[in-house]
Amino acid sequence: MRAEIYYGKADVSTYRTYANALTGVREIPESSFTGRPNTLMAADIEVQVLGTAFMAAYTEGDNRLVVATDTMKNFIHRESLVFQGSTLEEWLLFIGRRFLETYPHMERLRVHGAEIPFEPAVVPADDGDGYQASDVLFARDHNDRSTAELEISRSGEGAETTSLTCGRRDLQLMKLTGSAFADFARDEYTTLPERRDRPLYVHMDVGWKYDAPATCLSRDRSGYVCGEQVADLVAAVFHRFVSLSIQHLVNEIGHTMLERWPQLAEVSFEAQNRLWDLSYTSEEDDRLKVYTDPRPPYGKIGLILRRD
Repeated sequence: MRAEIYYGKADVSTYRTYANALTGVREIPESSFTGRPNTLMAADIEVQVLGTAFMAAYTEGDNRLVVATDTMKNFIHRESLVFQGSTLEEWLLFIGRRFLETYPHMERLRVHGAEIPFEPAVVPADDGDGYQASDVLFARDHNDRSTAELEISRSGEGAETTSLTCGRRDLQLMKLTGSAFADFARDEYTTLPERRDRPLYVHMDVGWKYDAPATCLSRDRSGYVCGEQVADLVAAVFHRFVSLSIQHLVNEIGHTMLERWPQLAEVSFEAQNRLWDLSYTSEEDDRLKVYTDPRPPYGKIGLILRRD
């Protein structure tokens, strides 16, 4: 009998103030984002320990090598205090390396992070003329956020990043016109009407992988792909592109991402059709409509594009 094991600590909420600013990001036409001050960086972090070193805890109840998950939580918080980077991916790599340096019996780690997004609040300008972004007051943003997951293994005297996946999750976009769904297969089970033009409300998760993890983790930011830019690109393509289905839309977004960022080896999508149900339409002006949330079943669309 063979077994694979892991254990760790999840949902370690971590709020780090005055991290290094993110600068040097290459601009793209679809986004005005060029960096951030990182006055506040926040993420839910998860660490999983992989490998066979802890098998005795499973088979014999021998906990002598087990690092308690509460200790892992404390470790993440304390080590985050001395983190000197400026991206979520660097943060996770730093935490993973410090675990391997501190606990020699750990063989491999998987470290996952999901951004807890805060945006600077807009407040009256100091000079009384207009408004400005505060450098001390932040508002919690409950929408889309960046994510990253990496695996790190011992390699000689150091550590090697063997896998890295990045993402932007929980995008929600509503387009009132410029989308369609028609000419699909019909049979005795089909009740859905064809729509040559329809409003479209989608939830979307976007993922990407680099040609090499080092491209993302380098201090040279020219090859770094920011989640904020990905979100802006998705919105820009959705705005301009007349799609014939959600499949059509995510394919266009994917090809645009690969065109903008040649350093990416793969992009992926999971999209949900959350189109509202129509309740009423005005008899005087058919642009005036009232909608409601749909029933729980929803369509789900997936796509992975990899370079040849």
